[in-house]
Amino acid sequence: MSSTLTQQFQQLSAVLQQYRPYWQLLPFACDTVPWSDDKLLQLLAGLDDGLVKQIDQSSMLQQQYFSAFFPALFSLPAVTVAAAAAPLPALPFWLENGIGGRKLQQITALCQQWPQSELPVLEWCAGKGHLGRILAHRFTVPVTSVEWQPQLCEDGAVLAEKYQLPQQFICADVLSAPLDAVLQPQQHIVALHACGQLHITMLQQAVQAGCQQLQLVPCCYHLIAPTHYQPMSELALQHNLQLSKDDLKLVVQGQVTAGERVEKLRATEVLWRLAYDELHTELTGQRHYRPLASVGKHWFSGSFSAFACWAAAQHQLQLPGVIDEAVYLARAQQRAAIVQRIELVRHLFRRPLELWLALDKALYLQQHGYNTRISEFCDYQITPRNLLLTATR
Repeated sequence: MSSTLTQQFQQLSAVLQQYRPYWQLLPFACDTVPWSDDKLLQLLAGLDDGLVKQIDQSSMLQQQYFSAFFPALFSLPAVTVAAAAAPLPALPFWLENGIGGRKLQQITALCQQWPQSELPVLEWCAGKGHLGRILAHRFTVPVTSVEWQPQLCEDGAVLAEKYQLPQQFICADVLSAPLDAVLQPQQHIVALHACGQLHITMLQQAVQAGCQQLQLVPCCYHLIAPTHYQPMSELALQHNLQLSKDDLKLVVQGQVTAGERVEKLRATEVLWRLAYDELHTELTGQRHYRPLASVGKHWFSGSFSAFACWAAAQHQLQLPGVIDEAVYLARAQQRAAIVQRIELVRHLFRRPLELWLALDKALYLQQHGYNTRISEFCDYQITPRNLLLTATR
């Protein structure tokens, strides 16, 4: 397995380096499609918006339309799908209460990949401890759930006591102080969808403590402290892709859960951000895209003028009394079509980039004496973040 991980990582690094101009860019900063391949430009120009959306959501269509342009990308080996385990007995209804459908499916899929072991469990970034509660019930193992929000710890502890489960909560900010007193060598540490810096810290602390068993489903790779991703393994340091937070955001752009209303708000957000950029360019005479902070979706149910005022305040820019919204929105519409087509190509590299990040972590664990494997533990429709890292010391 070790040489396989190394080969896979080297192959991925080579492909991502080779096609770097196609994914390592900011689509919002582009006025035109920024590549020089005439055939690719012709293909993108000939796609209508509906087809762009269809291709974006189908790996089969992506291959059909783009494999001729990126042969090395489409010849990368697929991720191993975790072997289907025997179905688990149904949970009592009271244990499922309050857990959303997809979350419950994710927990069930993770339980199906649970190794035979009687080690006590430490649940990292536990929230209310839904996963820990089900593990304690299914496998009759003691669970320590670590969470930084006191209210969630309290809620989880109440449920564990109510159902008489061997689950205790520790309220701690794992980023500010190591869990030296809690982590033990004879322990199985698990995290389902721990964000960037949190899963990096988990791996570092688990290695430090010598935890015997580890399972991690990473998430939100861009939520890290430094401005650029710091590779963890020696091999990734040699093949450092110099990933900014914007590059890391690319990984998490795949959505399967958005409803029609959210989709509509997202489209409005793209349009308004571009329209404001057009307005900003006109007022300052500078054609240089300046990103805006993330903002609540409710902004995009209001008026463009209100959003433009908020955005201008971010850039200390004085707006004129009256804005001709239609002019800027029309220009933005043209740019949105360009952004959409750049994103279509960029999105081909989402999974390879995510796999590169996951393999970096797997190789880091391997360096420290762990047998490690990566697999898809559930269907993409249950969660796009479906890579499971399993390691045994």
